[in-house]
Amino acid sequence: MNIDIGDIIKGEIIDFTHEGKGVMKVDGFPIFVEDALIGDVIKVKITQRKKSFALGTLESIEKPSIDRVEYKFDAEALGGGVPLIGYSYEKQLEWKRNKVIQDMHRIGGLDLPVNPVIGMGHPFRYRNHSQVPIGKLDGKAVTGYYKRKSSDIVPMEEDHLQPEIADSILKTVRYWIDKYKVSVYDRETKEGILRHIGIRTNENNESMVILVTTFSTLPYKFQLVHMLVKDCPGVISVYQNINPMDGKFTYGRQYIHLFGKETLTDYIGDLQFKISPDAFFQINRQQVGVLYGKARDYLQGSKEDIVYDLYSGIGTISLFVAGDVSRVIGIESVKAAVKNAEENAKLNSIENVEFHHGKAEELFPWMINRGMKANKIILDPPRKGCEKELLQAIIKLQPNRIVYVSCNPSTLARDLKILVEEGYSVKEVQPVDMFPHTVHVEMVVLMSRLEK
Repeated sequence: MNIDIGDIIKGEIIDFTHEGKGVMKVDGFPIFVEDALIGDVIKVKITQRKKSFALGTLESIEKPSIDRVEYKFDAEALGGGVPLIGYSYEKQLEWKRNKVIQDMHRIGGLDLPVNPVIGMGHPFRYRNHSQVPIGKLDGKAVTGYYKRKSSDIVPMEEDHLQPEIADSILKTVRYWIDKYKVSVYDRETKEGILRHIGIRTNENNESMVILVTTFSTLPYKFQLVHMLVKDCPGVISVYQNINPMDGKFTYGRQYIHLFGKETLTDYIGDLQFKISPDAFFQINRQQVGVLYGKARDYLQGSKEDIVYDLYSGIGTISLFVAGDVSRVIGIESVKAAVKNAEENAKLNSIENVEFHHGKAEELFPWMINRGMKANKIILDPPRKGCEKELLQAIIKLQPNRIVYVSCNPSTLARDLKILVEEGYSVKEVQPVDMFPHTVHVEMVVLMSRLEK
């Protein structure tokens, strides 16, 4: 079938892309469509024609998928970050498991048994860290998320993915902007001061508020602090973050402490963690306990074990497993996170851990070349996965057990392929749904060295 720009084609959505677009095929030729779910029969208008695929816009849903769900709130206001929101949660979990299986086969050449995804009983109000854009509409302050492929903000009074206190904080910020005529950032003209509101919330419903600005000057900021403390009793810390750059990162490098505590204390299981405004902490507290518990089970720690925790962050996994082993050595490239990790070890009275600042792919090979050996490894890299230098150092060290935590099936499959080729066997793959209604899935993998 010949497909041209402007054509309107009818068909059924059979899959999602890695971005969450619906996939329709015509004589085997894929067409990608936003806002369409698996099982929808739709009409799509072709907007772009490439050699191996086409892009289209949804014209109409002729027959909705039997797996579509409706909510009492406006799910469209959540923006493009949750493309599966209208798809049955059980079906989301099935799709994520299949994505892991397919990526393992397609990228890693690995045909592995993958366990069913561990989901949430109530997959809402789980985000303990929100980064919400600020804008104006008809002269009034609005908070919400961007329309797809747009700098326009869809106003939202209530975000069902974040705690209720975060909704209250944003309401207070909007009132403050309007009362004091505070300049908000215009993404078209590149003018204005206030850009985003970051909100971190802990298990006790206490919050750290981060005001992201283009410049260091922020008028009436202490009036806002007063209003937040008065109207939102859970606010215990306020920072200003300076970010003059346009790009994919919400936060800039400079933080100014305005009020309250310098860190937010959160909990995973029986452990406490102090979190700086720039530290990484998993956004789904409930599911991270499940994830790290599985990592601990896979490690099978004993008092004879010495463990490297590579990309150790603020020490969450290190402290989780420390009670089972002789010693844990953490390596992390973010200096503030290393400081948090050391504080967290003291906070939890854990003494058999140590944390080192540096890039894992540089510091880890250096350390093992100087005799700091270990028999087990934990990996929790960023989405890009592990650097080749790090994998080569692991292969040289030859630990008998590797526990790999990943948020990206594609880079995980790539790295597992390298380790399998060098004598390791994948024993188990357990996906955990850390990010309901998105296309993302977290995985923890157990690998062991083959006996020669």
